Amino acid sequence: MAGNSDPLTPRAKLAVTAGKAVAAASRAAGRGSGSVIGGKVALKLDPDLLARLAQHLDVILVSATNGKTTTTRLIAEALRAAGPVVSNALGANMPAGITSALAGGSDAKFGVIEVDEKYLAGVARDTDPKCIALLNLSRDQLDRAAETRMLAENWREGLAGSKAVIVANADDPLIVWAASSSPNVIWVAAGQMWKDDAWSCPSCGGVMQRPGDDWFCGQCGFRRPTPSWALSGDHVLDPHGSAWPIHLQLPGRANKSNAAASAAVAAVFGVPPQVGLERMYQVQAVAGRYDVVQFMQRDLRLLLAKNPAGWLETFSLIDPPPTPVILSVNARGADGTDTSWLWDVDYTQLTGHPIFVIGDRKLDLAVRLEVANQHFQVCENADQAVQMAPPGRIEVIANYTAFQDLRRRVGN
Repeated sequence: MAGNSDPLTPRAKLAVTAGKAVAAASRAAGRGSGSVIGGKVALKLDPDLLARLAQHLDVILVSATNGKTTTTRLIAEALRAAGPVVSNALGANMPAGITSALAGGSDAKFGVIEVDEKYLAGVARDTDPKCIALLNLSRDQLDRAAETRMLAENWREGLAGSKAVIVANADDPLIVWAASSSPNVIWVAAGQMWKDDAWSCPSCGGVMQRPGDDWFCGQCGFRRPTPSWALSGDHVLDPHGSAWPIHLQLPGRANKSNAAASAAVAAVFGVPPQVGLERMYQVQAVAGRYDVVQFMQRDLRLLLAKNPAGWLETFSLIDPPPTPVILSVNARGADGTDTSWLWDVDYTQLTGHPIFVIGDRKLDLAVRLEVANQHFQVCENADQAVQMAPPGRIEVIANYTAFQDLRRRVGN
């Protein structure tokens, strides 16, 4: 491992400078943060730049289908108790965005990096992480992402023999199978609300048995490992059996689960659970998610849900009926263009809520709601939906690009 005194090579310095200049130009042109284009330019000039930038850092990688961005923020907050942190906090989670983030953190001790599932093995190879957090795997972007078991296999092969400490969710069979090739795994009982992608055994294809919170394969004996950390109600249980309270400003059980995994990661670096969990209270909203904004004299709470597992978690967060709900779905490149996943979401959970439907694929969603016997109105845009909604705070649930559209519109 290189020491902090190791300067970057002249080529690497040039790449960083050029990347920052391009990113600044992109920002000035109003084209977003510029982190991705800046990273691409930097990597073109020095293909080894990511590895060089990671040399002096204790790198922590975070990957999952749902909860990556939030968990990355929680871990970064907890680790600041032990030293300066650099992180790709805005969710640019492919190699170019990660390179950009690390280029901005020359004084950092820790690099806390969210990684897109498809790039995890490669980024782990480049950055020599001390710790990797694996939270969940479920179907997402059906037209692009490999089927979940193929992703798990890709992780299993890519992480085999890794020196990193793997912090993994013992309740997700796909995660357990992916992590089991690693020699050093810390299992966290973080729960699994969405089970529809883990009914067959990832090891042999047999049917999984799920008595209570346990799971095992009746055919090959693959089974849930014994966790050393666990989420229990509003507390995290550590390996010594002590219970530490979780105080978050972020709502819902999924975020308590993210906090439990984050506490286990922070402990790998010597941050006690009490300290780590207290620091996590600072996190209020993550890239606009969970923010309550004022728009047209109304309070709107913005919630992101990208896939069936995410929608299920989000339904558990919203205020009870008759709170109005706006649903927005797009199917652009970043969302995946196949909307058939809408049929995997149980929309009967919205019964009693006045529902307003917007977004590029509002008609696809309308058909799905019709079949689920929901009362809804299709609207042209957010402004019309807000105007038509009955009084009270409005819950707004959107998938990825629809969420970005909404943030721009409501000035968040």
